[in-house]
Amino acid sequence: MSLERQSNTEDKQVFSKELNSESQSLSGVSVIIPAYNYSQYLPFAIESAISQTYSPIEIIVVDDGSTDDTKRVVAQYGDKVRYIYQKNSGLSAARNTGIQAASMPFIAFLDADDVWDPEFLKFGMNTFSLLSDDYAIVACYPKFIDQDGNPLPVNPSEKRYYGDIFAGDILLMTRFPPSAVIAKKTAFDRCGFFDTTLKSSEDRDMWLRIASKFRIYLNQDALIMIRRHSSNMSSNPKRMKVNMAKVIKKSWENHIIPHYHFWFWLKALSIHRYQVAIIYIGINKRLNAIIELIISLLLYPFPVKSRNINSSVSFIRLRSLARAIFK
Repeated sequence: MSLERQSNTEDKQVFSKELNSESQSLSGVSVIIPAYNYSQYLPFAIESAISQTYSPIEIIVVDDGSTDDTKRVVAQYGDKVRYIYQKNSGLSAARNTGIQAASMPFIAFLDADDVWDPEFLKFGMNTFSLLSDDYAIVACYPKFIDQDGNPLPVNPSEKRYYGDIFAGDILLMTRFPPSAVIAKKTAFDRCGFFDTTLKSSEDRDMWLRIASKFRIYLNQDALIMIRRHSSNMSSNPKRMKVNMAKVIKKSWENHIIPHYHFWFWLKALSIHRYQVAIIYIGINKRLNAIIELIISLLLYPFPVKSRNINSSVSFIRLRSLARAIFK
């Protein structure tokens, strides 16, 4: 079994005893929508939550100090949506406020610019009912739309994997976005909340901590739509580079993967620099991309398995380097 597929069996057995006291008959999802100056997109998110075929749910919008008309938008939905205002404290703090306010045993996150398929919650909760009690997260893959809601082309080189996802998998790359997650509230009681010192990659840090103690299942069905626009955090390579490096450092300090797996850690650092390079390519900063790709290859000059980066393309880093140089 490869390192990426290993799990901390002892920890999972300990926490499974507590989770086993939870009956799979427990139902109810608290939908947490953090919002900061996204009033133009927020109605689509709220309506996709209201339109879910699963029940019961409660919808909580946490307004993180917006200066636009977010409050007015939420007020239009009356008692269908619970509104919480807080002073601007960041995305992690807004999610944490929502978790603390949630009254249901399951938590689902929906970013204010994203949209759910009507069957998202029903499909996810049905998956939970088929899994053992030591699973704390069920997630799915996304589709992508532009700022106007039009479908974006599918990446032809992407190869999607599903089933059990372990800490090593998540440390190498993000496997699912926050809007794709349904989680047991007990997982946050045990693992803590989102790290408010992180300005991006806070979701990967959270899933890593949960994966170190519980099990995670990833469905192959794409039941959410992620909106791509210029304000996305993931379009800022400097911020992503700094904060993902912090996540890797935290994981090292917490022994998410044992330190003696030296080559794995080099691979994690290498893939991190590759991902930063892809963002630079996307915003047409080719010199920056070339530098990051060279560093990636120096850190880990060996071929990377397709599963590690969800790609069906062989020698993807070399191909990306050629693209950055010659395009």
